[in-house]
Amino acid sequence: MNKYISIDIGGTAIKYGVINENADILYRGERATEAYRGGASVLAKAVDIASELVRAHEISGICISTAGMVDTKKGEIFYAAPLIPDYAGTRFKETMEKEFGIPCEVENDVNCAGLAEYISGAAKGSSIALILTIGTGIGGCIVANGKVFHGFSNSACEVGYMHMDGSDFQTLGAASSMTKKVAEWKQEPVDMWNGYRIFEEAKTGDEICNRAIDEMADVLGKGIANICYVINPEVVVLGGGIMAQEEYLREKIESALKKYLVPSIVANTRIEFAKHRNDAGMLGAFYHFMGRYQER
Repeated sequence: MNKYISIDIGGTAIKYGVINENADILYRGERATEAYRGGASVLAKAVDIASELVRAHEISGICISTAGMVDTKKGEIFYAAPLIPDYAGTRFKETMEKEFGIPCEVENDVNCAGLAEYISGAAKGSSIALILTIGTGIGGCIVANGKVFHGFSNSACEVGYMHMDGSDFQTLGAASSMTKKVAEWKQEPVDMWNGYRIFEEAKTGDEICNRAIDEMADVLGKGIANICYVINPEVVVLGGGIMAQEEYLREKIESALKKYLVPSIVANTRIEFAKHRNDAGMLGAFYHFMGRYQER
């Protein structure tokens, strides 16, 4: 049975593993990204990970999920936020294929997460799905009839930059914004707070934490509604670490969505929470690789 290396590159950690052709993850590992070292360092880490796994397994291909905007045909980064300096221009596909002599395919991390949820996760069986990852920022992916919608120049669904209320969607609605609000309102250092602590305090009745969560849910409802008016998805899947709080967030987000969407669309749009969580990037990279292989 064929085996594939899958590498999921995030701003904080690089998750990686070996996946068989049935999408079973046979091995998992993780390393710090050390994003501040820049694109060349991240590429070198990915090559080192692949070298280690190629020595231990008979590998048929390399699948990469990464932050940044990706030219999926060239397998390289063409735009990236400052979190990883000099990341634009990083040529994963060319480097890996020259180094190891096996095919490599590369896709944006949110698109990978979306593909994973569509094929074997919370959006399985749907016709059109919108997948959002809410964390430090907000990323989006549209999957329709089994295909990620990339747009004309591979920049579709960059919804975090969507203008809202004098700012943008991710500045107002990301988990990091909620943390900053709580710290400011309590007049405490921001490093004393994180999403987990905010939810734990909210469950004990903390008014400030509850207010911050309510404001985040309202922003998410408005942003999701705006996107739904354009693409009319069957399902909206919410992912990212903060969305592990499904039992606390579902009702709040669904109520906000009803506030901003007309009833006929609300009735035909369901909210789901991501199933694959930490494995979404690796699985999605594998699904993307297999899709490209089948196209060829």
